[in-house]
Amino acid sequence: MENGVSLVLQRKRATRKAAAVFLAPVMFILVVYIFYPIVDTFITSTYQWNGISADKIFVGTANWKSLIKDMNFWIAFKNNITIMVLSICIQIPLGLAMATFLDFGGIRLNIYKVLWFIPLLMSSVAIGFLFTYALATNGGIFSTISKLLGGGNIDLLGDPKKALFTVIGVICWQFTPFYMVYCMAGYTNISTDVFEAARIDGASRGQYFWRVALPLLIPALKSAAILSMVGSLKYFDLIYVMTGGGPGTSTELMATYMYKHSFKQFNMGYGAAVAGGMFLLITVIALLTMRLLNHRQED
Repeated sequence: MENGVSLVLQRKRATRKAAAVFLAPVMFILVVYIFYPIVDTFITSTYQWNGISADKIFVGTANWKSLIKDMNFWIAFKNNITIMVLSICIQIPLGLAMATFLDFGGIRLNIYKVLWFIPLLMSSVAIGFLFTYALATNGGIFSTISKLLGGGNIDLLGDPKKALFTVIGVICWQFTPFYMVYCMAGYTNISTDVFEAARIDGASRGQYFWRVALPLLIPALKSAAILSMVGSLKYFDLIYVMTGGGPGTSTELMATYMYKHSFKQFNMGYGAAVAGGMFLLITVIALLTMRLLNHRQED
């Protein structure tokens, strides 16, 4: 009996050692590249520092007090929320529609998988430059079409009322294929027996989608919504290339606002406070969303 107990203990110790060995590199990477930068960002936010000199002036919570009163930051946050809501409302339904079209069409529509996935393969910076020229006031696509129809130039990126929605359209063009692939993966988890049984029972393709496939895809769509939400709250590269946050603050985002303070105005302390505020807001929104979705799933 004692030999059996000792053997069990030895196996547990061996399992713990093996787990420690495999987890050590992962924990090292998490500490060095995630936890330490987060902690250091909050520490830096308590200083007035240009990011270059060795002199740091401790200011305590002054940067955070300024951040709370900074209307430009809250405008940037509002713009992020607008992008988040519209991205979820546009990208996921379009991605689901594209995935449904491909799933129902079968092998003969495989060419569309390649064509529709191309935008996601392109660099965001390259897409930003591409659409900056394509949407230019002089010589852009819409201005050219407008002139052919007898109208004038159309300024989409220079108009504060249109710039944000124009950028959102470009974002959706790039990232909708990701949600298409995500929904296609969800379809692969639905057994073909379910489809065949629904067809035998007389269900049309529309009835199968709304009453069978869509309810089974809900968990995947919830995960996709969380991914879209978090990604929308930390957009930077594409918008910075296309508008730089302008005109004015019409397309300013939290990430672009942080970049300008940190690396253009060399106010690293306040930039760190902006980054810290961005981290807290994204974390709170993500946790609330996950809690809400999980609560509904339990109900």
